[in-house]
Amino acid sequence: MPSSAGPSIDTITEGGRVTQVGEGQEAEESAPVMTFGAPTAGEILAERYELVEHINNDSAGRLVWRGVDVVLRRPVAVVLRYPGGDSATEMLQAAVAASRVIHPNLVGVYDAIDESERAYVVREWVDGRSLRELVAEGPLDPARATAIGNAVASALASVHATGMVHGNVHPGTVMISDDGRVVLADARTDCADSQENDVRAVGGILYFALTGHWPHAEAPLRGATAGHGRAAIVDAVRDASGSIAAPRQVRAGVPAYLDDLTMDLLDAEIAPPASDVLAAELSRLDVPAEDHFLDQTGTIRFTADPGDEPSPLAAAGGRKVAIGIAGLLAVALVGLLVGISVFGGGESPDTQPVAQPSASAPASGDASSPAARVGPLTIRDVRIIDPGGDRGELRNAERVIDGDEDRGWETQTYQNSGKFGNLPGKTGMGVWIDLGEPHSVKSLRAVLSSTGASAELRTGKADFPSSSSGDKQLVAAYSNRIGQPFEGHDGTTMTFNGFNPEEKYQYLLFWITELPEKESGDGWKLGVQEITVQGS
Repeated sequence: MPSSAGPSIDTITEGGRVTQVGEGQEAEESAPVMTFGAPTAGEILAERYELVEHINNDSAGRLVWRGVDVVLRRPVAVVLRYPGGDSATEMLQAAVAASRVIHPNLVGVYDAIDESERAYVVREWVDGRSLRELVAEGPLDPARATAIGNAVASALASVHATGMVHGNVHPGTVMISDDGRVVLADARTDCADSQENDVRAVGGILYFALTGHWPHAEAPLRGATAGHGRAAIVDAVRDASGSIAAPRQVRAGVPAYLDDLTMDLLDAEIAPPASDVLAAELSRLDVPAEDHFLDQTGTIRFTADPGDEPSPLAAAGGRKVAIGIAGLLAVALVGLLVGISVFGGGESPDTQPVAQPSASAPASGDASSPAARVGPLTIRDVRIIDPGGDRGELRNAERVIDGDEDRGWETQTYQNSGKFGNLPGKTGMGVWIDLGEPHSVKSLRAVLSSTGASAELRTGKADFPSSSSGDKQLVAAYSNRIGQPFEGHDGTTMTFNGFNPEEKYQYLLFWITELPEKESGDGWKLGVQEITVQGS
């Protein structure tokens, strides 16, 4: 998660049963089976995690169990390593890093425990299968491939915002749950990788989803070798010089723009954009099929009706007609408009120095209108919303937008309960945000002082007086929730990205519903260290 769990998570199906295997790969039959001190079904670890079923052993010899958190009554995956101590350091470090990043497209990590004779990580249980297993049934259609690429890029953006690197993005660590959710797992701390390589890996994910071939011959799946059963993966088609064939050369029906975007991301001579910029562009393309028309012979066009006039962007020759990569890097670096850049050769990444009209037509059908810039939005005003309180916690709201995560606004210490001491009429507290004017918003990120808090994001259309009655009116009026609430989350960063791309937002309310218990155990308290908003 942090990407994902320290140990990896990959799902495969065996006889209809979903299995979750570490290392982003299938367990080999030769994997060592640990017997000395091995756990048994029904055993409860750390007085909380009951082991239900031994699913498999991964190729590193770690035991993967399906379990139940007996406190929260939720299914979990438990990955155990024998022994613990130094041999489990990387696994535990990756899990700790993963737990600090909360995102709907990252596998959640709940706990990491070292008992010396054994160590184990407890993480989210995902019913589903890996992208590798899904594509084994056949390449995906362009819309679904785009949606998966968007999810992976969004997850990486959340990881990169903390300064971390995932370092292990491939078809075995991208999981698709039974309900359609796409999650990224198995971040690593033992690799000398970079955020740039993470972004390039999204190109590999798109290429694999569209063609069923993996473009990185020099970096196969961990533990996967040619001809090694289901762990093997088919290399990309290559010419005599070793250059890979473009998706459109491998498979008919791939839109030209998606083909170019994928190849640009894979081109080592083209600097890729930041992950959040790439995520914004893929998000713009990831819309329901009924809302756009895919021209399979040219660039992707977005129109109100397939009978509308083609976008002028579809008129370009050559391999490189890209609607975002050029603009993507430009947005990330100098705030230029996202646009189309026409340029020559190369196999990959996304770069583009020239900003031109976007291929995304607004609702009016005017395909020539430029796409808006994507980047940090200026927060014009913030204040603390405290209905039902004594108004004694309103100071220092400005610290949540001062750019310094080492200081922020904090609540007072409450006794008896994390629900603000169960005080009559006090159901929560929040940080109200005014963007100055309506904007298209991509995401809001809140950095907290500790784990275990619950919160949600709301939006409304009006401001209200800064008073107890005004705060009550505001909370009642701000009934529109953005995305899913975070409940008792295990990280210190919350990222909300469920904004409607067709709406404009000016007022937002980060609403805290439950406080975490202090480490000292003498009450409940939370600090909001920093809030940032991305949009245009």
